[in-house]
Order: sequence, then C-alpha cells, then structure tokens
Amino acid sequence: MKNSTRIQIPKFDTENNTTEFKSELTDKLEKEVVAFLNSEKGGCIYIGVKDDGEVCGVADVDKTILAITDRIKNNILPSCLGLFDVFSEEFDDKMIIHIVVTRGTEKPYYLKKFGQSPKGCFVRVGNGIQPMTTAMIEQSFASRVRNSLSKIPAPINRELSFQQLKIYYQEKGFEVNDNFLKSLDLYTDDGTLNYVAYLLADENSVSMKVAKYIGTDKCDLVENEEYGYCSLIKATHLIIDKLNIENKTLTRITGAAEREQIRLVDARALRETLINAIVHNDYSSEVPPVVEIYSDRISITSYGGLVTGLNKEECFNGRSMPRNRELMRVFKDQELVEQLGSGMNRILKSYDKDVFNISENFFEVCFKFKHINEAHEEAHEEAHETLSIIEEKIITACKIERSTNELLEILNYKTRTGNFKRAMLRLCDELKLLELKFPDKPRSKKQKYRLTQKGKTVLLRLI
Repeated sequence: MKNSTRIQIPKFDTENNTTEFKSELTDKLEKEVVAFLNSEKGGCIYIGVKDDGEVCGVADVDKTILAITDRIKNNILPSCLGLFDVFSEEFDDKMIIHIVVTRGTEKPYYLKKFGQSPKGCFVRVGNGIQPMTTAMIEQSFASRVRNSLSKIPAPINRELSFQQLKIYYQEKGFEVNDNFLKSLDLYTDDGTLNYVAYLLADENSVSMKVAKYIGTDKCDLVENEEYGYCSLIKATHLIIDKLNIENKTLTRITGAAEREQIRLVDARALRETLINAIVHNDYSSEVPPVVEIYSDRISITSYGGLVTGLNKEECFNGRSMPRNRELMRVFKDQELVEQLGSGMNRILKSYDKDVFNISENFFEVCFKFKHINEAHEEAHEEAHETLSIIEEKIITACKIERSTNELLEILNYKTRTGNFKRAMLRLCDELKLLELKFPDKPRSKKQKYRLTQKGKTVLLRLI
C-alpha cells in the first residue's frame, strides 16, 4: 500500500461533476471511471465517504486498493493505465481510498464486456452519469487523438533489449517475467513493439540536450552534453543528477555563527518540471526536451504545447491529462511521479505562474536564480521543499518509531536499494531529521528510527 496522507479540510464538499462519493466499493466502479475518462475534466472518486460527505472509512484498505486497480485495468478499454491513480488518505482517524481519474485522449472509453455501445460508454453529467448515445460515441471516436505513441511502431527493425528498464523495475521490487513488456503496453495492436518501447529500450536515437552558457544569452556556449541513446528512465536519472550539481547551494553566515543555506532554484520544483517535460513531451514529432543553463536562470522546454483539450487555467489548477499515458505509468512505477496532477501544484507552491511560457508548440518553464540576500528569510519556511519524494515518505512514516524493515515495507521495497540508503543517510547525517533510538547500539535488533525535534517541525509542514 502506498503511504497514506492526511486530508487537511474540515469536511468533504458535496458531489459534483468532478467528485463522486461511495461509502463502499460497488459494482458501479467501472462505470464511474469510464464516465470520468470520457468527461471534459476527469475527476475523483472517494471510497469510504457517504453521499452527504460524512467519512465512514474503509476496513481493508490494501485489499480494496488491489481490487480497484485490477478491475480498472482489466474491465475498461482502451487501456487507461497511466490515466488513473489509487491511494489511501487519512481523515478523522479513518482510512479512505482516493481514485484520481484524468480525462483520456483515446475516447470513447467503455466497459469491456459491453463494447463500444450505449451499454458500455458513459459520461459524467452533473453529479451523476449517463449512457452515451450512438451519435456521441461516433463523435468522440472521430475526435480521438491519433498520434498516440502506443499506436506508432518502433522506428527500428533490429531487436530491442530492455535490460536497463528491467533492472530499474527489479530494484523497485517488481516481478519481471515473460509478460513484462506486454503489461506495460509496449506493443501496437498488430503485436510489434511501439514507440514507447523504443524510448524505454537500452538503445535508441533519442537524446536530450543540456546546454550551458557563460552569460544570460546563447552567445557563449561552454557545455552541450547529450543525455540519451539509452532507456528514457536512465537518461532522466542522469539529467536529475546533472541538475543537482548545477543547482548550487548558497550559504549565508547568520549572526549566531550558523550557516543558512538555500538552492539557486527550488530543488523540488526543478525536479518536477524536468519530469513533466519528459513525460508530456510530444515524441511523435521526434523533438526531445531541452535544458538550458544560463548565468542567471535554468530553462526547461518540451515540445507539443498543452495537450489538446486542456487549457492553461485547468493546467495551473492541477488538472492532469497525460499526453503519453504509457510513460506516465512507467514513471509512476519508478516513483519519479507521485500522484497525478501533483507536479504542477508543487511548482506553483514555490513560484508564480510567470515562470511558464506556453505556446502552441512549446511548453517552457524558466527559473531565475535566487540570491542569498533576497532568499535567506524564506530558507526555514522552504527547507522541507528540498526533500525528495522518498525522503518525505520516510519523514511521514516516522511520526512513530520505525524499524528498517517497517520503512522498507511502507516504501514497497523488498531490499535496501541505493535510493533508500542515500535517503536515510541524508536524513540522519546531513539534515539531522532522523536519529537512532539506540545510538550506542546501531546494529541492535530492536533498533528504530525516530524524528529529531527538527524532524518533527518539518513533519508539521508536510502533513
């Protein structure tokens, strides 16, 4: 089960065109999901909440989440993997299940057993659903996005290998078997590997550039590095590492002879922007994202503009409509993406909308560097924003004392991965947010991690 989060609202609002409450899981789930997939905005389904907004909770959260995921995955066509998210939330000491559904690009979506017919196709109207008419189905099908990467064959005749991708999945505790590629929707309808597979293969011709300039314009290029020709997941990690180096830490000595530090660019916002650019890029035009580093800013640009059907207001409000649902699914599996639509919210938590430059064909985000004299007053308030997703999950889990095995289970890891080890080392040694319960006996079988006073302060900002 994914880590639960605590809802910070006093009471649920009433149902509307983007919100559905269910006191328990029923056989109408798939209809509700199909209706949101076929709608103009998508929406959220809450299991464990009565029609009037009263929280009743869910008894067996793990089992119910597995059932929901399995039903949506197997009972709805076209495949909507990467277009929905299922996770638990805590409200008034009760656990509920939150299902986020984005609108799809391959409409009409329908119940597999009834096919593309009024019995299988539904759409959200007000706070309810209704069957789509034959005319609505035909119109929706006619406007379906045709350049989906899953429909485009891999542009190469030789056999592709996926050892890098398999290793990343195994490190996350996933089972890699003979159906691995099929489960990720890496084949076209006629059984050949598709363009998504090509992007995730060990070798391809796709490369993302990270260009670095001396000044504030493109006159003096000092670095022009290529990150690619390999699995897109590997390339993403390499660029994240590169930006972590370039995003230097500014240090100011305070009057109390203590160091106060802040990054040139908010680390979380920078990471989210990069991943959004990679996941939502229009690769069908063979134009990859570009990262440009100047003396006063970092710019990240993806090709394709906004997805058809999504406007700027909806985008800034966190409405998600993945251009490449297969990539979204893989990046979520790798925990590079957290919850659908959360990336934009994380960026706007630290920056105004003016960092975005959105045109018909391009989506650019430009972060101007902070200066220590301007930013030191924000340092304490924003310190928690530099935590990675895994670090945030560990901090949240450690609101009570946790053993290593308990943390691994919460993070859905079977073994201590490199990501886990680095996160624990940074939280304990660098950030001083965690400490050992028995520091004199580090290898004790009863050893547990707990929050320091500083860690408790950060926890309050996260929940």
